[in-house]
This record gives sequence, structure tokens and C-alpha cells, in this order.
Amino acid sequence: MQPVTQQLTLLAVHAHPDDESSSTGGVLARYAREGVRTVVVTCTNGEFGDGPDHVKPGEAGHDPAEVARVRSGELEAACAILGVGALERLGYHDSGMADWPYRERPEAFCNVPLVESVGRLAALFERHRPDIVITYNDDGGYDHPDHVQAHRVTTAAVEATGLAAKLYFTARRREDWARMRERLRALGADIPEPPAFDEARLARIRRAEERISTEVDVSAYALVKRAALAAHVSQLDESWWTRFPADTFEELFGREMFIRHLDHTGALVPEDDLLAGLR
Repeated sequence: MQPVTQQLTLLAVHAHPDDESSSTGGVLARYAREGVRTVVVTCTNGEFGDGPDHVKPGEAGHDPAEVARVRSGELEAACAILGVGALERLGYHDSGMADWPYRERPEAFCNVPLVESVGRLAALFERHRPDIVITYNDDGGYDHPDHVQAHRVTTAAVEATGLAAKLYFTARRREDWARMRERLRALGADIPEPPAFDEARLARIRRAEERISTEVDVSAYALVKRAALAAHVSQLDESWWTRFPADTFEELFGREMFIRHLDHTGALVPEDDLLAGLR
């Protein structure tokens, strides 16, 4: 790999603390170590994550403000492990899952007027001048209201500022999820069957898979990603992310996939480098 002669900036916009590690931890670690300036923007405080002993919102012992405080510290630790150059928080209130009533609250991120949130993110773009921007696909990966809103806000800010040379959406293939489930079962984990999607949802998933343009080899940084995920101990200490041995984790998470939505470089696809056309 040739050294970067002029420092480039990669900026990832995520919904909650820990999303930066799960979907982009590999590329953040890789490009930071290649001399690229990396920036993480986290849209919400993650108030509706798990509380102590994994109590859920609305259950006794769940204090949203304390959950947000803990998760903020974990986010800082994870970003340090990944080598992130700058961490920005928009500080919006977690909306909760799509079928939770919390999403109806006016302060929930998914209900914040776009003119306000897009303006704040655009100001961060002006400050950091990103060459590459990453966020979620239009369904947020799994229709989480905050992920969907992060997609809307980011795409609008990219369009409003005109700064980014490339815009990517995170992606993963169904066959990769199936392989993960098989490995977990082999390790003795009790893994439920995947949800049964209707034909409309399956069609959306197929269309997204067909749009995958870019697969980045992050195998050399898989264990860095694993360590960053482990920093989010309050949320992930009992999750399937932590159940894989190191060698299995490297095998399963040694590449990260993306949909290239916008490109001003003329780089050909398929790609194996988010910075193709820029260096």
C-alpha cells in the first residue's frame, strides 16, 4: 500500500454508540492506520440501550440518563481502540426500536425536523471536510428508526454541502448472516431461526445485495474491531459478537461490504478500497 501523500478524511455517521464498531470498525481501524483521518459522528445518546444486568427500557432499574452516560464512555474507549481521529456527538435522544412507543416522543431523533438535524451535520461536514462519507442504507439495515433517520440526515447533508467525493452505505449479505448462525450453533449457542420476511421485504433485501459494490479486506484489523466491540461491555457482553473465538471472528468479519451510492472520482466498480480514485 502506497502511503497517503495528502491526508484524506473518512467520516462515518452512526445512530448509536457501538454501531461504529459493528458495521465499520474494520475500515475505521484500517484506514486510520494507513494515515487517513477518520471521524465518527454518533447521532443519539443511546438512552434506550440496556441498563444494569441488561434491564430494558421501562423495566425497574433502567435509568435512560445513566445508560447514556455509560455508553458515552464506552464509545470513547472504542473509538480510541479503532484509532478514530475525531468523535462528534449530535446528542439526540434515542428513538427506541420500531415497535416501541418511545419513537412517538417529539424529542426522539426520528422526529427531529430534518432542517435542524441536517443543518447540524452539514456544519460538521464543513468543519471536517470529508472525502468519504459512510452511513446506512435507506432501510437502516433493519428498519430501526434511528438508522433510517441517520440515512436521511446524512444523504441530505452530503447533497447540501457537496464536499464528499464518495458516499457509501453499509451492507451485508444474507449468506454471511447464515454462516454466522451456523458457527454459533457449532459453538453450542441457542440461536433462533431468522425472521420470516414477506416477499416485499425479501425483494428489498435482494435489491440491496445486488447493489453491493465494494468489499474491503479488513482481516488484519479484525481483532481490533473485536476489541472495540468488547469496549461496549454494557450492551455486548452477552451478545453473539463476543461468543466467537479470535480465529473465527477474523474469518467471519475479515471483510466489510458497502453500497457505493455517490461517486465523483470515476473509480471502477467493483472496488476493494473505499478510497479508490482518491489515491
